[in-house]
Formats: sequence, C-alpha cells, structure tokens
Amino acid sequence: MPDLPTILEQGLATLQTCWILVIFLFAPFAYMVLSHWPRSKSVGRSETGSHAPEYSKFDTTNIRVAKIFIHPIKSCKGTSVPEAKYTLEGLENDRRWCIVRADNNAVVTARDVSKMILIEPRIIPESSSQEGGRLEVSFPKESGCEPFSVPLNPTPATVQNWQNINITLWGKNDVEGYVCETSIGRSPSEILSQYMGLPVHLAVKGPRLRICPPTARFPNLDAPSYFQDGYPIMLLSEESVAAVQERIRGMVGVQGVDEKWSNETLQVERFRPNIVIKGAGAPFFEDVLTEFTVDSHRESVDEASPIIQLVSKCTRCMLPNVHPETGVRDKAVPLKVLMKHRRGLDPKRPSQSCMGCNGVLTADGVVKVGDWIHMRKMGFV
Repeated sequence: MPDLPTILEQGLATLQTCWILVIFLFAPFAYMVLSHWPRSKSVGRSETGSHAPEYSKFDTTNIRVAKIFIHPIKSCKGTSVPEAKYTLEGLENDRRWCIVRADNNAVVTARDVSKMILIEPRIIPESSSQEGGRLEVSFPKESGCEPFSVPLNPTPATVQNWQNINITLWGKNDVEGYVCETSIGRSPSEILSQYMGLPVHLAVKGPRLRICPPTARFPNLDAPSYFQDGYPIMLLSEESVAAVQERIRGMVGVQGVDEKWSNETLQVERFRPNIVIKGAGAPFFEDVLTEFTVDSHRESVDEASPIIQLVSKCTRCMLPNVHPETGVRDKAVPLKVLMKHRRGLDPKRPSQSCMGCNGVLTADGVVKVGDWIHMRKMGFV
C-alpha cells in the first residue's frame, strides 16, 4: 500500500494535469472575450459626444492664424484686425466696455436685445493724445441715433468725474466699472438708451481685477479678464465652422432649419471668437489642443512667444443665432444643430452645446494674421 507522501505526490500531479487541460480547453474562449472587451481610448470627446478623434487626423505642423477679432463693446459688432497686442486680460481693447442697465448695473447682451450687434464701435488711435485715442460708437442710419466717442484710456483725472459702479455679470456683482461720459452733445447713456429702448449706460472696465472661474483642469485658476463671458480669449478653427455648416445642410427641413440654409453661409463671426485658426486638416482641433504658442516662425522657437492654455470648451447660447450683419435672430441655426451634434462635451455643463475653446494667457504678447500655431500639449480641453 502506497505511503502518504506518495499518495500526495500522485494527487498533486493529477491536479496539475487537470488545470493544464482546463486552461488548454478554455484559452480560445478567453481570447475571444478579451479581444472584444472595450478598450480605453484617447482622453476627450468628439463632436458626437463619444471619445475624442484620433490625434493622427490632425496636421499639427501646418496650422496658422486665419483671422483675429476684437469686440470693444460686449455683444456689439466685432472688428477684424491684422494683429493685436494682448495682456493677461485678453486682446487689447477686446470687451473693455459693456452696456449695463441703469436700474441695477447688470450687463445687457444681444441675448436680450439682438439689435445690439449692429452697434459699431471703432478704435481710433491717437499717439499724441494723453488718452491714447478714442472709442467711436455709431449706429444704423435708420435708428436716428448720432455717433459719439469716449476716451480710449481715460486718465485718473477724467474718471474722477465719472460714476464708479459695481457691475453684475453672470450673477456676480463684483466687476468694477465707470459710467462713460462725453464733454459735448448728448451723453452716451442718452443715445444708447434711445437705441436700446431701455435706460442703459456705457461702462468701461475699472482697474480692480476680475478673476476667471475655475475649471475641472484648473481648479485654482487665477487669470484676469475684462467683460468676456468667462475667459480672456476664445479660439475656433475654420474647419470646425465648415463641419457645422455641413451639419446644417443635412438638417434643412428638420427642427426648424429653414430651406435658405441649403445655400447660406455660416459666418465665423456668429461665434465671436478672438483667434481663428486653419490648417489642421480636420475639424475640432481646438477640442484637443491644450497648450500652444503663436508667432511668426515656421518652426517652433523656444521662448519666442508666451504660452497660451485652453482651459474649457465654450458652451453656446442663442447669441450665434443672431446674424452679425442684420441683427435678425434665426429660430434654429446654429443652436439646434449644435445641440444635436455638439452636446455633452463639457463635463460641468453636459446639457449644453459647445463650439470653440476658451483660453488664458500667461504673459503679454502680440498675435498676427498668418502667425504659426505651435502645439505644445494635447489632451482633453
């Protein structure tokens, strides 16, 4: 009769043989299951709300600045410029002014009064002037409102005679401003109130810093801004606008998209960007561009220009539905199209649609049309 050690040795050998048979028999099944198991993909999300497009779709070596826009008065007509200086607060003179209600100093936008978008502010530099020039404001001829101008950079002596107010923007009553005045003719408040159909003032941003709200990637964000909705700059690509244009064509006759959109062009100006880029070869490159520099060099040069960081998607409201040349609000385009194809991209506001990305600046600099975009980091904006 075999002794105990022999029995144990034989039993172990038998058990090992059984495990080998089990592994051999089930290996094909395990391989089939694992091969179909969902794999992790690139961080970020695409236009359909799924994972981000493959980075290989984008040509990161051929991207340039196509257009630059400044909007001196918030929600009024923008101006295309060949170049712009910038500071931490944004492009020079971009959204330094806003229109506020006279009764509570809350900012009024074209979301409330769509014809605001036809008010045309122009920067008139005067190097010999102590105030650097003037902001000239004009209106459509049929409005009956005369143009007026205010100092571009009012001196301390000038603003001493202007009313200092706390302005409410997005529910926060903490933006310092001054009610602009003129020395001749009717006041800006009188003229603007006539045009707007309600008592309002023109206000210029005061020196107290307005800090941007934090984002998921930048919980301690301390970047300053003027009267932008949230952040100093907004970046958008021509390819993204073209992609939305195609989506609009495909929705003609659906959800109120008018037949005219079979041929009408979607202007990039509707989205009120600061920097428009082109050359990535595919739409929504800005969705995955998290850090870049921009300068005149074809190849990246260290410290040639400050780093720009994209910190959040730009969520959209009804404002892009307002035609920038007529002030007429479309009932569907582009918001309904964006809600169908560009919703769920901002983790903080998944119910809203997105188009373009918000950025912060890390130092003063200059950007020019034709400058090259040098990608430093990609990821989820």
